[in-house]
Amino acid sequence: MPDETLSAELEAALLRAVADAWHTLNHNYFKGMLRPPVIALAEGEGKLGEWRRGTRTLALQRRLVVDQPWGVVVEVLKHEIAHQYTSEVLGDPDPSPHGPAFRALCDRLGIDGRAAGMPTPDEQGAPPEGEARVLGRIAKLLALAESQNQHEAEAAMARARELMLKHNLQAPPGRRPYGFRHLGAPTGRISEAERILANLLADQFFVEVIWVPVWRAREGKRGSVLEVCGAPVNLEMAAYVHEFLTHTANRLWRDYQLAHGRPSRDRQTFLAGVMAGFRDKLAAQARASAAEGLVWVGDADLRTYHRRRHPYMRWTRHTGNVRNEAHIQGREAGRNIVLNRPVTSGPSNGSVKLLRG
Repeated sequence: MPDETLSAELEAALLRAVADAWHTLNHNYFKGMLRPPVIALAEGEGKLGEWRRGTRTLALQRRLVVDQPWGVVVEVLKHEIAHQYTSEVLGDPDPSPHGPAFRALCDRLGIDGRAAGMPTPDEQGAPPEGEARVLGRIAKLLALAESQNQHEAEAAMARARELMLKHNLQAPPGRRPYGFRHLGAPTGRISEAERILANLLADQFFVEVIWVPVWRAREGKRGSVLEVCGAPVNLEMAAYVHEFLTHTANRLWRDYQLAHGRPSRDRQTFLAGVMAGFRDKLAAQARASAAEGLVWVGDADLRTYHRRRHPYMRWTRHTGNVRNEAHIQGREAGRNIVLNRPVTSGPSNGSVKLLRG
């Protein structure tokens, strides 16, 4: 069991971070209509959070805020702010805390309104049966991409992506369940390679992406983590691609550094090149699909879901790494990557998983 103890300084910083998150959510979801409550940490194994009207206290379970990912903390915080809104703005119209008015508010704002249980990022649970079959077929195709024959491996990867494209083009509008996931570990500074990878997922794998702020309780530091939103089959694939490319790019860097004796300062430049090279490769495949009349123009319903989760978004511009020999070599290595090795698929806790062998 993890040690839940924080120093007084770290706990004070954590409470400030929760209060800052409350203010952001109040502004983004509730138009600033709520007055700040007392923020407290609660002991014990019972409720994850609680709104206490009598003392105007919003309490979150200590273990939750210390040991769970910050995205889970924010989802619980949203739920409790919805209770605060129902209480102080709507005047407690329901006979029970999770009555019709509360549930309607949560449905409208995209908040998990369940009375108990840890929030799950895949809000709709396991992929529907049809999407599970597609995942199985994709896993088989990517297993073929294990071939030592480069041409066969490339063809298998291209067929897997074309299957994803056709599945998304044929999906009935307005009837797909959507969810979200946080990919990778929170980071203090987002690298160019991470940004290219995020954009690659958005451009080629049928998800919406956004970098969301997090608080790292045990370090007392802010950070960011990548959130992807999409249909279950696309979340599965995006999660696999993110893990696969992160792992592969770092392996390629180690090989390159060992072979050429490059200094560690070239690492981020090389990794950015790898991601850019793989992006080039997928863009070429997309052009080939477009020539066959398969053109993805986006998912309006997904954009609506994404906007509901993040009512206020901002875009920023960033400069890239130096374009030196390490970047050139990284880009070439990226163009040679073949997606493979999620060789198995099958039910895991009710969902289909693509796993690296």
